[in-house]
Amino acid sequence: MAFGHGSNDAQKAMGIITMALMSGGAINKLDVPIWVVLICALAMGFGTLFGGWKIIKTLGVKMLKLEPIHGFAAETASTGIIVAASHFGLPVSTTHVVSTAILGVGATKRWSAVRWGIAGKIVIAWVLTLPFCIGLAWGIQTLLVRFHIG
Repeated sequence: MAFGHGSNDAQKAMGIITMALMSGGAINKLDVPIWVVLICALAMGFGTLFGGWKIIKTLGVKMLKLEPIHGFAAETASTGIIVAASHFGLPVSTTHVVSTAILGVGATKRWSAVRWGIAGKIVIAWVLTLPFCIGLAWGIQTLLVRFHIG
């Protein structure tokens, strides 16, 4: 799962950073500098170290009481999907893939084993993320243009 996670999520961050470096003139060709790879790997590692437990607790305890066999099934399914997506160059959200795989294994126990209210809150957060980010980016760009920054 760690390989799959790094092969997809880290690639997206490295691409954005490399494009920013190119557009700012810091690099001349579209090759990801090794320091960008290392920084992205460190950021993912520290993010997992400090924030991963909360996600694991929410998905594996609060939303559904996972047993080892269910965790294995969810991780195996998630890894297959993420590695396949990475192979074809498709950006997917590891969090979305893992969360839905956990919902799937939970539903195999029995439908009521899943706390659907928590799952619903997760889906609402996913849906609201896109328009919120669009609005935030619009606001920042508007301020930058207004004050002639950049």
